[in-house]
Amino acid sequence: MLKQVVVNSIIILTLLLTAGTGLAQTEYEYIDISNPFLRKIPLAVPFFKMTSGHVAEQELSRQAADLMSETLEFTGYFKLLDRDAFLLDPLNPTIVAANINFRNWTGIGAELLITGGILVKDDVVEMELRMFDTFKERLLVGKRYKGWLKDQRQMIRRFCSEVIFNLTGNRGIFNSKIAFLSNGTGHKEIYICEFDGYRPTQFTDNKSITLFPAWSSDAKWLAFTSYVKGKPDLYIKSLEEKRGATIDKEGLQITPAWVPGVFELAAVFSFSGDQEIYLLTGTGKIIKRLTNSRGIDVEPTWSPDGKRMAFVSKRSGSPQIYIMSFDTGRVERLTFEGRYNTEPCWSPAGDKIAYSGMANGEINVYVIEVEGGDPVQLTQNQGANESPSWSPDGSLIVFSSTREGLSKIYVMTAYGTDQRRLLTLPGEQFSPAWSASAVNN
Repeated sequence: MLKQVVVNSIIILTLLLTAGTGLAQTEYEYIDISNPFLRKIPLAVPFFKMTSGHVAEQELSRQAADLMSETLEFTGYFKLLDRDAFLLDPLNPTIVAANINFRNWTGIGAELLITGGILVKDDVVEMELRMFDTFKERLLVGKRYKGWLKDQRQMIRRFCSEVIFNLTGNRGIFNSKIAFLSNGTGHKEIYICEFDGYRPTQFTDNKSITLFPAWSSDAKWLAFTSYVKGKPDLYIKSLEEKRGATIDKEGLQITPAWVPGVFELAAVFSFSGDQEIYLLTGTGKIIKRLTNSRGIDVEPTWSPDGKRMAFVSKRSGSPQIYIMSFDTGRVERLTFEGRYNTEPCWSPAGDKIAYSGMANGEINVYVIEVEGGDPVQLTQNQGANESPSWSPDGSLIVFSSTREGLSKIYVMTAYGTDQRRLLTLPGEQFSPAWSASAVNN
């Protein structure tokens, strides 16, 4: 009963603090996520203020402030300032505007300031968090949270979501997860981690070959191919319940892709003799055939409105990306540069497609406008880079790369900057797929 009360109080206290200040902004004037030359905002995050000074609060003050810094820095929007340059007592920071000398922060280059206060009692923690514009000397967002000590990561991420919403108009990536393949156990299995690589957990234990993880648009289902029965069957599994479906037809059953907003998906079957794309219900029943051409048609990806589908076809002789419009029935070729373009992934904004392309013997990640034009190369001269997948807000792309030898998972901004490894696990990791921001923490 106590746990339910604490969980509910997180939401209630959050609303109270926002309503009390009346200063939360909805101007979105700070960060333009569509700007390829985005300037990182200098941000200061001092240690949080301790209410009682207990040992538990001292440790949590540092942990929470560090977690806040790491989480926001991961977005690529911010330049975190060194705490050694802060002009304040690190053990007695001020957290409210009336007591803050904003010139001390503008003087070291901070344009945004996040302050926090912490109270720990038994196993329950209360956090009061605020973000200020230091030049305008105003509060942008303020929240209060209450929960168990183990919930501090969830509280920090909730506040980070408020920060990004205030600055961009988008809730960001903090409730999303990434599925990927890893062979660290000796078999290719699906793992799931949080958006920043935290807490990777094995999802399948088939002790066989597992391929092509794909999220449903509500992030509650995964579809994938597995050879657990000796041939490539298609599986649909719920993340929350022990239920799902198995599609067991002749030939290949690969590269599933969920239709946005409905419990349907596209997948590739070869029971007709050729590899073609079919539309299925979420329970695995075939609704209709979507492609019908000479040469394989594989790797579907849907536009956000579900009215168009990009896919890979060899109908022109080499693997290229095509777009099918369901309103008109027309199919148009999208990629023309290079003779090997695969693994398309449609952006959440609907205007671009990321894909893997081969040129000069190297595989790299490219982005192209859905209306055509010249592709933009995002990776280069660092091994094989492939399997791009967009973050739910379109600001980041996760991909696999062999730049350090074995294939590992990396993340970068949508413009190719800030490329870094996501996580470290035994063996190789590849085929990442980023979920929508609908996964409960």
